[in-house]
Amino acid sequence: MSRSAFFASRQRVIVAVSLIALVVIGAGIYAWSTGSVPGMTGSGLASASSTAGKDDNGVGILLDLAKTAEAEKRLVAPAGSNAYEFYLSVLQLDPQNQLAQAQLHDSFESASADVERAINDNELDEAQRELSLLREFDKTNYILSLLGGKLDAQRQIQTRQDEARAAAMQAQQQSAGSGSMP
Repeated sequence: MSRSAFFASRQRVIVAVSLIALVVIGAGIYAWSTGSVPGMTGSGLASASSTAGKDDNGVGILLDLAKTAEAEKRLVAPAGSNAYEFYLSVLQLDPQNQLAQAQLHDSFESASADVERAINDNELDEAQRELSLLREFDKTNYILSLLGGKLDAQRQIQTRQDEARAAAMQAQQQSAGSGSMP
């Protein structure tokens, strides 16, 4: 597993756990504000559990965050606050969530266009992160294979350009060094 994939996976887990904790705290505040906390029996317990159940362990919150990110055109970037990461977090909590699966599928074309744009803009590390994110959803898609090939080719071009610049700088230093000798 690559280092960036490890951190992206770890980041999603942290976000999911944080959202679950937020739901539990919110349920407690709600129960306390309705005056049903003392003893937590009867309607107080039912009220708190129904509030937590409504969000399906944070799934509702994650879906809302994903919808907001989609509306703001944050499909795969920035890291940690994009629709794909939120939907993938939903699928970690609820692997059968049809809404998350449908939204990931529907936004795939636009998200892959964002990856290609990052490659074209020579933002290769960001493109790699975004590509890895899309591969978490669909490992077998040919578009991702093409984008992976394009990313590799762009990395090779960048390496050759860097090597050419280094050679030119070295040649310039050598000519300056030999020109100053008597």
